[in-house]
Amino acid sequence: MDMGRESRWEKDAMTVEIVFALVTAAMLGAVVFAASFALALAFDVTGPAREHTVTGGALLGAAAGVWRVVRVLRRFDARRRQGH
Repeated sequence: MDMGRESRWEKDAMTVEIVFALVTAAMLGAVVFAASFALALAFDVTGPAREHTVTGGALLGAAAGVWRVVRVLRRFDARRRQGH
């Protein structure tokens, strides 16, 4: 018996969870960025304010994506440690 080693099923489950975390993080980041860009377009923001709005949306989108990856992977790790 391989004590301390992960089975093929566990490795596959980790791979699936990582891909899920990355895909959902990318989608969440894109939605947050699109929302900020849509607000800049809807309110007809121009000049430096538009650049700052888009930059802020990109930063918020990136932060939301990182948050999503961390949240999904920590939840997966907690379930894995419980034996589920």
